[in-house]
Amino acid sequence: MCLAIPMKILEIREDGTGLVEMDGARHEANLSLVADPKPGDYVIVHAGFAIEKLDEKQADEQLALFAELAGTFIQEPGN
Repeated sequence: MCLAIPMKILEIREDGTGLVEMDGARHEANLSLVADPKPGDYVIVHAGFAIEKLDEKQADEQLALFAELAGTFIQEPGN
């Protein structure tokens, strides 16, 4: 299964890539598919490409859903 992850743009480089971050994890992403990216913008990243912009509220909601989903896979010791 592939997931697209909301990430914040930290830095934009001259070659059309940028440094993006989620929860302290930083990655390089190609920003060429997103119109007018700026540091501080939130984008959906899939397979190394930013594919869509979203606002901070949308990003927070999606990240909360990922955290909730991850919590369903964490089991208590002895279960």
